[in-house]
Amino acid sequence: MKNNVFFGPAGSPVNYKGAAYKAPKFISEEGLDSYEYQSPYGVRIGESSANTLKNESKKHDVLVSMHGPYYINLCAKEEDKLEKSLGHLISMARAGEWMGAYRLVFHPGAYLNRKPEKAMEISKNTVKRLFEELESEGIEDFTFAPETTGKRTQQGNIHEIVELCATFDHFEPTIDFAHIHARGRGFLTKKDDYNCIFSAIENQLDIDRLHCHFTTIEYASHGEVKHHTLDESDEYGPNIEDLLANLIDNGWKANIICETPLRDLDALKMKEKYENMK
Repeated sequence: MKNNVFFGPAGSPVNYKGAAYKAPKFISEEGLDSYEYQSPYGVRIGESSANTLKNESKKHDVLVSMHGPYYINLCAKEEDKLEKSLGHLISMARAGEWMGAYRLVFHPGAYLNRKPEKAMEISKNTVKRLFEELESEGIEDFTFAPETTGKRTQQGNIHEIVELCATFDHFEPTIDFAHIHARGRGFLTKKDDYNCIFSAIENQLDIDRLHCHFTTIEYASHGEVKHHTLDESDEYGPNIEDLLANLIDNGWKANIICETPLRDLDALKMKEKYENMK
């Protein structure tokens, strides 16, 4: 019987040498539960490889998500950039359907010197266009997961992500705790600091399993600067034990994708801490 909280790497394991779409066997043998397939510079996986990933993940009981291109901006100023963003999202949904990804993670965009309220209005209109195009393409099995972002110039604080997900079906949040920590200039320093995040989610969304990202992070006044390893958490934060204690005490089901430079190795450390604490 699996734990309430799953752990896995963002991208292929550090010491894995094979094709990314065949990684689930390696991940499962390490003792991890999930895998976030990475497409940060464009969705390039074909249907055959994606089907292999789906079959491998089912065979080895690994929960698969997908991270999309960094170029997406739901609230871009130029029409051609909105069209390109829609194209990336449609490509994600198509590939995600092939590979059986339970979440399609993306960064929602940037304010571009506009008021957040105006950016949100444009983003919602873009999502409506997205759904129209997905329907015309016959793509039905998808759940987009906009991610909390790490810089103050970006759309994606916790309230904006919750608002997007409360507005649309097929949308659930990706809560990147390191981004929230960096955006808040060191906001998460103890267990209770997580309460406002979980309260914002619980008050507006009905989620079975919360999709999460975690890493130790360096930040400046504008937000995130650099990801660090779990062993550097005393220097940079946030502390994984505070998050795990909150998840355990409140009975949350979650999938924590590790984004440190040692992604699978640190994911194993997270899982060991969780099982010891539980």
